[in-house]
Amino acid sequence: MLATLLGFAGMFALMTLRVPIAFSMGVVGLVGIGLVRSWPAAMAASTTEILDVAKYTLSVVPLFVLMGNFVTRAGMSRELYAAAYSFIGHRRGGLAMSTIAACAGFGAICGSSIATTATMARVAMPEMRRFHYRDSFAAGSIAAGGTLGILIPPSVIMVLYAIMTEQSIGALFAAGVLPGLLATAFYMAAAAVATARNPELGPPGERSSWAQRLQAMRNIWGVLVLFGIVMGGMYGGWFTPTEAAGIGAMGGFLFALARGTLTLPVLVDILVQSARTSAMLFTILIGASIFASFANFTTMPQDLKDFVEQFQINPILVIVAICAVYVILGTAMEELSMILLTVPIFFPLVTHLGFDPIWFGILIVCVVEIGMISPPVGMNVFVLRSVLPDVPTGQIWKGVMPFLYADILRLAVLVAFPAITLWLPKALGLS
Repeated sequence: MLATLLGFAGMFALMTLRVPIAFSMGVVGLVGIGLVRSWPAAMAASTTEILDVAKYTLSVVPLFVLMGNFVTRAGMSRELYAAAYSFIGHRRGGLAMSTIAACAGFGAICGSSIATTATMARVAMPEMRRFHYRDSFAAGSIAAGGTLGILIPPSVIMVLYAIMTEQSIGALFAAGVLPGLLATAFYMAAAAVATARNPELGPPGERSSWAQRLQAMRNIWGVLVLFGIVMGGMYGGWFTPTEAAGIGAMGGFLFALARGTLTLPVLVDILVQSARTSAMLFTILIGASIFASFANFTTMPQDLKDFVEQFQINPILVIVAICAVYVILGTAMEELSMILLTVPIFFPLVTHLGFDPIWFGILIVCVVEIGMISPPVGMNVFVLRSVLPDVPTGQIWKGVMPFLYADILRLAVLVAFPAITLWLPKALGLS
C-alpha cells in the first residue's frame, strides 16, 4: 500500500507542476510498475491498456458525445426551458426552478454536464436577469442544474463505469432515473427555500395562460421522441447500447438538419469538437488504466479489504468514508479522472462487502456531481465563468451553496435507502 500512496503523491506533484492529469497518471503508473515489477512488465501493461481502448464497447462513448453536440446545436434547450417556465416561472424563484427542470430534460438527451451548463447559461441567464434575479443565485442554479447531465441517462460517466466494472450499461441507465428525479426535486426545493428566506434572490416571473402552457408542451415533442427512441429501444431489446448511441447521434443530426441550424461549417465544428472530446476521454482513460494496473501490482485493493476486516468496521461506514474521499478529491480533481483512477481501487472492496455494484456506481456519480460545484475546482463553475465573464467566481461559489447542501442531503438519502436506486433496474429485470 505504501508504494501506491507514494504513487498518488507523485501524481499530485506532477499535477501541481501543471502536467496534464492524463500524463501524470500514465507516467507515474508506468514508472511505478517498472520499479515494483520490471520495465518489460511496465511496457507490456501499458501496451495492453492502450489497446483496450480500441475495443468495440467503448465506441458508445464518442457516439453519445456526438449525440450531445448535435442536440445542443439543434436548440432543444430553449423549448425545454420555455415549457418549464410556463408552469412554474410565475412563482418566487420559479425561473431558477425552470432552469433546473430544463437542465434535467436536456441532460436526458445530452449526457454531458459541461454541455448542459454552458447551453442553459445562454438560455436562462438573460431571462433571470430580465426579472432582476441576483447573479449569484441565477448562476448557482445553472451550475447545479448542469450536474444533472451526468446523472439522468444517457451518461458518458455511467458508460465508462459500466465498462470498467463489467456491469450492464442499461441497468446503470435505469438506476439513474429515480436518483435523477430526486436530485431535480431537491434542487428545486433548495431554490424554493433560498428565495423564501430572501425573496430578492429570485422575484416571480410572468404567469402563463393554459394555452401558452399547452403550446410550450407541444414544442418539446422532439426531446420526448429522441429520448423515447434511444432509451425505449434499448430497454425493449431492439438494439444494444452502442447501437442506441448511434441512433441517438443520427436522431440529433436529423433534428439539427430539420431546424436549419446545421450548415457545413457547423457540421465540421461539431465533428471536430466530438473528436477532441473523445480523444481527451480516451487519453484520460489510458492514463488512469496504467495507474490502476500499478495499484493492482502493489496489492492495494487486497490491502484495503484486509484493513476493513481487521478492524471489523461497519460496512456502511466504509461507504461513508469512500464518499468523503470522493468529495475531497472532487475539490482538486476533474470528475472523469477521479472516477477512472479510484474505481479500480474501491470497487473490489465494495463488492467484497456485499454492496450492489449498480447502486455504488450511482453513488459515485452523485458524489462527482458534488465535486463539480465544490471549490476550488468545480468544473461547472469554471464553465459558467467562461460563458458569463461578467459574473465573479466568488459570486458563483456563493450561489451554489444552497444546492451543495441539497446534494449532501440527497446523497445521505441514497445511502440510507438503496431501494430508490435499485427499484427500476429490478422492475425491468436488469439486475
